[in-house]
Amino acid sequence: MTDNLSIHPVSTFSKTLAYLMVCSVLLYIFNNYLVYWQGLPGPYNLLVHLGWLGEASSAALADEKINHGWMQLVGYIIVLFFTAVYVIKTNSLSLRQASERLQILAAYLVRVAFWAVMLIGFVDMLISFMRIEKFLEFWISNELIVQLGRPSFRGIYVHYPLLISSFVFALIFRKISFSWLALMVVLSEFQIVLTRFVFSYEQAFQGDLVRFWYAALFLFASAYTLINEGHVRVDVLYAGFSRVKKATANIVGSLFLGIPLCWVILMHGLGGKGNSINSPLLSFEISQSGYGMYVKYLMAGFLVVFAVTMIIQFSSYFLRNMAELIEPENKSPDEAGIPPLTDAALPEGMRKNSATQKRES
Repeated sequence: MTDNLSIHPVSTFSKTLAYLMVCSVLLYIFNNYLVYWQGLPGPYNLLVHLGWLGEASSAALADEKINHGWMQLVGYIIVLFFTAVYVIKTNSLSLRQASERLQILAAYLVRVAFWAVMLIGFVDMLISFMRIEKFLEFWISNELIVQLGRPSFRGIYVHYPLLISSFVFALIFRKISFSWLALMVVLSEFQIVLTRFVFSYEQAFQGDLVRFWYAALFLFASAYTLINEGHVRVDVLYAGFSRVKKATANIVGSLFLGIPLCWVILMHGLGGKGNSINSPLLSFEISQSGYGMYVKYLMAGFLVVFAVTMIIQFSSYFLRNMAELIEPENKSPDEAGIPPLTDAALPEGMRKNSATQKRES
């Protein structure tokens, strides 16, 4: 029965749509990096230069840039093509299995972000504390101390290595709980109160750490909360819907509300070099306090993590609710046309469990 359902044309279309959506958002982030960090033209500037978009190009692209643009455009098309091929090759997967794979991807990206803010938060706070208390003079040279006061140096040589290492931590430690991050926020706020009123000591980096972790807590946990139905619903009608109506409402909400909203965040923040997300990331923007933490630019990047993980999770949510319409699990054997299973039809290990359940009943 599962094999027949898995090749349902609507099922295939749904999986293709979801996987292409996820692939598109990852390509969009990668293209943004190539265009604004590495100086490549990108497909859009190439098409503008060729006049295919009906816009006048302000500056003609050099031959080398044109070649790079074509390489990017063809490369992205190939990636999207093989994504569609992957869906066809794995068409035996049910919608729920495809949904679980997207959940795994979203969970991994969230774990990466979790470890990144934990590691960067601790290390940057320690550097700021040692700088303001002049403890670094006993460990490193004056030249390196001056360099650590430059946002770009600290970002490239301190934050980026920690960010890369977080990808490894996310692979090793697969069980994380955002309650730990919430606890760290509470402890950080508590130490501010303690040092301020007991020791009359307060520095800018203390408040920066609380804001850094607090923003990460809410933005990174959103994808986890979505799939566990943890977000607050204000629709008083939804609770009384049938299973089919609930699934339909979730599908419409994911495709026409959730995913477009996340795309608006990405395109508004990453649409240009001076936009609200690209600008802080490119300039390593920091707060005005000289001895605070140098992580303000990373907080702009939190919006990218939020939007990307939510798009992946909305795509997974879309597939899971499509499964409620196409591959419902709660049908009785008679409704689904499946003959009742006997012990002889079960694997040996399940026969024992079945016999045990009968004795217990």
